[in-house]
Amino acid sequence: QVQLVESGGGLVQAGGSLRLSCAASGLTFRTSAMGWFRQAPGKEREFVAAISWSGGRTYYADSVKGRFTISRDNAKSTIYLQMNSLKPEDTAAYYCASHKNPSLSPIGVGREADFSSWGQGTQVTVSS
Repeated sequence: QVQLVESGGGLVQAGGSLRLSCAASGLTFRTSAMGWFRQAPGKEREFVAAISWSGGRTYYADSVKGRFTISRDNAKSTIYLQMNSLKPEDTAAYYCASHKNPSLSPIGVGREADFSSWGQGTQVTVSS
């Protein structure tokens, strides 16, 4: 049974930083591509970032490119999302997810249907 547990969310002022973590179990983490999504109140869940099994390929939504960094530690079965220069519009519940394939294709990288398991989410609130 795959378990993904996010942590690190909280309340931060605009311009601040947070680092989210997602600890995985029940899957062969070192061969799993992973991703982060977020969902703001009243909005659909959207893609944030993804990372291939090796960490060699990363992809970002345009809205977070240059501010967020996704990374992974395969020895700890954990992925991270370093979020800098946070804006009020980054306020959302953040979810990590495991991809069905080890590698990622740049075409359609953020398709939710390609991710098979999801965490419960961690709330990030950015005040202005």
